[in-house]
Amino acid sequence: MQIEFYKYQGTGNDFVMIDNRTNFFPKDDVKLIERLCDRRFGIGADGLILLENDTETDFRMVYYNSDGNQSSMCGNGGRCLVAFANQLGVIDDKTTFIATDGLHHASVNADSIVSLQMIDVNEIQKKDSYTFLNTGSPHHVQIVDDLEHYNVKENGAAIRYGELYGEKGSNVNFVKKVDNDTFSLRTYERGVEDETLACGTGATAVAIAMNAIGETDKTSINLNVEGGKLVVSFDKDNDGYTNVFLTGPAKFVFKGTIEI
Repeated sequence: MQIEFYKYQGTGNDFVMIDNRTNFFPKDDVKLIERLCDRRFGIGADGLILLENDTETDFRMVYYNSDGNQSSMCGNGGRCLVAFANQLGVIDDKTTFIATDGLHHASVNADSIVSLQMIDVNEIQKKDSYTFLNTGSPHHVQIVDDLEHYNVKENGAAIRYGELYGEKGSNVNFVKKVDNDTFSLRTYERGVEDETLACGTGATAVAIAMNAIGETDKTSINLNVEGGKLVVSFDKDNDGYTNVFLTGPAKFVFKGTIEI
């Protein structure tokens, strides 16, 4: 069977997009999804995303990591899916959709800048050397020296597979402060099991964590990721962080067909 796919990227975080509103795609075929994401034997991507019908919102997001397994929320993937839905004519410039972590609101402009509302964050674990929080996916956030030369894959894997997070593991973000409203980060993503050029839930986690531990008092924060720039904004109150938005580019790369 031949399937049609679209390739998108958000600050270098790239995804295979499939319009599955007719429910034709074999969703439980882990090996197939892994092959489609493989950069040598398939299309190549950090993850695969299905756009599906939903009875109460504009569409449903179903996300798979490049290892073929369905996963928790992906922020850049969500932003790319909004751009994809706009390209298909499913939505105009505003949307509400459902994902594994609940309801999301988003908007897309003519320059393919997508702003995606993330979940509220009410629980933050502040430790001496790191911060842990869930922004739709679990994230370990750690400030390091010499971020540019830091071994993200080796050190990220050690934390992801270590005793700290058990069998489920965690995404791991290493951070450098640039100034009061700007931070640089590099992310090791579980499920990809490598560093990626960007991670949306990771950028969101870093922005909130840096505010929570007093590294910044800003509520709109610039994030330098390996693949570009993102902005995270939020409202802060006594109960946590609300109205959290992840904003950045979501670009169509190419369209094709592949035999499965």
